[in-house]
Amino acid sequence: MADAVSPTARALLALEIIQSSPGITADRLGERLGVSERAARRYVGILREASIPIESVRGPYGGYRVGRGVRLPPLTFSALEALGLVMATLDGHHRAGDPVDPVGSALGKILRALPEPVAAQAEAVRRATAPAPDRAAVRPDPATAARLVNASTDRRRVRIGYRSGAGTEMDVEVDPWAVVVRYGRWYLLCWSHAAEALRVFRVDRVRDVELRAQSFAPPAGLDAVDLLEEHLADGWEYAVEVLIEADVESVAGALPRWLGRVSGAGPGRTRLLATTSNPAGYAEQLAAFPVPYRVVGGPELVAAARAIGERMVAAVEGATAARP
Repeated sequence: MADAVSPTARALLALEIIQSSPGITADRLGERLGVSERAARRYVGILREASIPIESVRGPYGGYRVGRGVRLPPLTFSALEALGLVMATLDGHHRAGDPVDPVGSALGKILRALPEPVAAQAEAVRRATAPAPDRAAVRPDPATAARLVNASTDRRRVRIGYRSGAGTEMDVEVDPWAVVVRYGRWYLLCWSHAAEALRVFRVDRVRDVELRAQSFAPPAGLDAVDLLEEHLADGWEYAVEVLIEADVESVAGALPRWLGRVSGAGPGRTRLLATTSNPAGYAEQLAAFPVPYRVVGGPELVAAARAIGERMVAAVEGATAARP
């Protein structure tokens, strides 16, 4: 599902920063939030609209501070809710038990705020559990992900430094339409100004993010998840062309959309076109498809598919003769 921070959630984060740093200026608050000074002032406005007394003090030592008399409602969990929170966090982030890890540190703060009888059970689960990491999941740098989410929410163009799966280094100016989490991997769905086309980038491969002055407007009615699925196979280094011995309706219903686009190629045949940064991995995905097919391009995928075929043949050579 798409991952985005709402204005209300960021306003609450602004409140936490103001409480911990009384007198913080709008530009410093913006830096801490990873947004512009103007956006920081907007979040302070949201807090004031919610009747939270945020005071402004002018002068060289002035800034924002929380006024006297504010009382925020306490955060309360039942024992069952606390255990569910810990289990869900451990399931999604295998280092949640490490107090040095950002997620582990945040979870520890929540547990320390809970009543002792509630916290004791949850803490016992956290310390005793050693969840195996999801090998398919690749978590990006939290600061990088936060900058991209903020830029998407504030509709600001960014320049990203990127390293593809094939090792190609590039700098790209993009409009970050959305950050999407899909099966444990984080993706940036964006409009590339260099390619003048929609592109999908892995957030864990983004080396740095720099805000630009330009703003943008995402497409009306944007369905980020659906669009991500449609364009995961676009814009990579190596071409893919495959002829599949089945009609296009059958293939379209069985082939994952992220493998590419399909079209008719004559009676009972389908053409699959795509690009990939990992020909070997793509060839392995094709090998699991239960319909005859022929790889006709590009050369990197042809070589990768041939290597898999030779490995499979070698694995069974002599097997029949060896049986008693």
